[in-house]
Amino acid sequence: MSTNLGPDLLAAVALLNRWATARAEFDVPAAQARLLALVERTGPARISDLARADRCSQPTMTAQVQRVEELGWVTRTADPTDGRAALVELSEQGRVALREVRRARERALEPSLAELSESERAALEAGVAVMRRLVELPAVTPAHAPTDPA
Repeated sequence: MSTNLGPDLLAAVALLNRWATARAEFDVPAAQARLLALVERTGPARISDLARADRCSQPTMTAQVQRVEELGWVTRTADPTDGRAALVELSEQGRVALREVRRARERALEPSLAELSESERAALEAGVAVMRRLVELPAVTPAHAPTDPA
C-alpha cells in the first residue's frame, strides 16, 4: 500500500473538484455554491455552526449568509431552543440554484468520463464506493476539526 495514499487521494479529489468547477458554466459564485451545499448537508444551522464547519470566522460566515439570503437562496428562522439565535436553512430557490451548479459540473465532466474504457469506469465506480464508505467510517475527530470540509 502506498504511504502517500491519504495525501494522494485528497489531492486528486480537490483537483477534480477545481477542474470541474473551472470548466462548468453556471452563474453562482463557487463560494456561494459551497455555502449552499454546506447548508444542505447540515440542515437548519446557526451561523456559528456553519462558520465552524467551513473553518472561517463568524463575521465572514455572516457576510456570506447575508449575500445568499439577499438572493433568496437561504432563509433564517428563529431557533426554537434559543430565541436570540437564528437558524439558516436552504430555500427552494437555493435548492434549485444548487441543483443547477451540480448539473453544470456534471456536464463538464461527462465528456471526459465518456473517454474512459469500461475497465477504467468500473475502477472509478469501485473507487467512489470506497470513498463513500471511507467517510462513513467512525473516526476520532479533533474538537477543532470542521464537520464538513470543502
